[in-house]
Amino acid sequence: MAPPEGPRAPLEFGGPLGAAVLLLLLPATMFHLLLAARSGPARLLGPPASLPGLEALWSPRALLLWLAWLGLQAALYLLPARKVAEGQELKDKSRLRYPINGFQALVLTALLVGLGVSAGLPLGALPEMLLPLAFVATLTAFIFSLFLYMKAQVAPVSALAPGGISGNPIYDFFLGRELNPRICFFDFKYFCELRPGLIGWVLINLALLVKEAELRGSPSLAMWLVNGFQLLYVGDALWHEEAILTTMDITHDGFGFMLAFGDIAWVPFTYSLQAQFLLRHPQPLGLPMASAICLINAIGYYIFRGANSQKNTFRKNPSDPRVAGLETISTATGRKLLVSGWWGMVRHPNYLGDLIMALAWSLPCGVSHLLPYFYLLYFTALLVHREARDERQCLQKYGLAWQEYCRRVPYRIVPYIY
Repeated sequence: MAPPEGPRAPLEFGGPLGAAVLLLLLPATMFHLLLAARSGPARLLGPPASLPGLEALWSPRALLLWLAWLGLQAALYLLPARKVAEGQELKDKSRLRYPINGFQALVLTALLVGLGVSAGLPLGALPEMLLPLAFVATLTAFIFSLFLYMKAQVAPVSALAPGGISGNPIYDFFLGRELNPRICFFDFKYFCELRPGLIGWVLINLALLVKEAELRGSPSLAMWLVNGFQLLYVGDALWHEEAILTTMDITHDGFGFMLAFGDIAWVPFTYSLQAQFLLRHPQPLGLPMASAICLINAIGYYIFRGANSQKNTFRKNPSDPRVAGLETISTATGRKLLVSGWWGMVRHPNYLGDLIMALAWSLPCGVSHLLPYFYLLYFTALLVHREARDERQCLQKYGLAWQEYCRRVPYRIVPYIY
């Protein structure tokens, strides 16, 4: 189907050339990190000590395990939900419905894994399969993205995302043409956003903890902290699953390779990097330093959760007593912008909390290697880029009201710095 006539969203990520580079660079970076974490030098910069052969990447057992994992999460998605929520209004004035059962899926997955381990499931063998699992996840992302691209060719114009209709096949394949690709009521983007990747991240962390206990008699304090911090983060995301329905990923971005690869491959295999590093590079950690790191994570989580909860409460009911007294700016769209509370401190206080937590996840790994801090570096770049995208969209949507908000709240993420 030809793209609709009229103004199109400006091309991002360097246009078609940038998209083509990222199609190769993102998987290459992921495999570099996996190889570096398991090597002795654990160098973030510089080539890996050796490149794996095809026999180290391809494993029918890994493929079956990966497909079983996706099948399990899909089955849990289809279970009766504690709540069904409506998404934002679409171009055709309709609203899609979404099952809110992500936390339920996490708990049921934990129970099933626990039963499996008690029955003899060798969870500690999973860390040795990370390379072939990452390989089949990457293949899945490419094949799935091709399916999504072909499906979008027959989708109505109203179902297309504003950024995925450039007419360039590489760019549209990368960014995604269709906004909410579905078969019946199974929403592919919504499913991938929080289920297989995030829960898989927690499972990989747990397997690394079990493997460390097998190797050294008990998990290290550093490994416990990384597992605990990241489990809290994933549990929080799934408990507040409904909040994702108002994010840019769901409301604006098409579902193509960028999100598909990010959700099912990049998240579980790179976000678990600190635990991967600790398995092969144990770090001494005393109680005073561990307590300080816990405090840093708690501060980050307090800011992150407080800002997000305040925003979500205000969006649902501006008259709620928890937010009714906050100062606002009226916009031409009829909506109001918070200009006090967390959102009067900086324009993206949730990003600030995210970055503080990212620092806390890396600190248990010590300061002798840069590799465990990749997540912090990457996430900083990601959030700065996302913040710039937010700014452009909000300026376009709210006009003078957004300019007034920026004047009142001059700092974007870090007070008095940026």
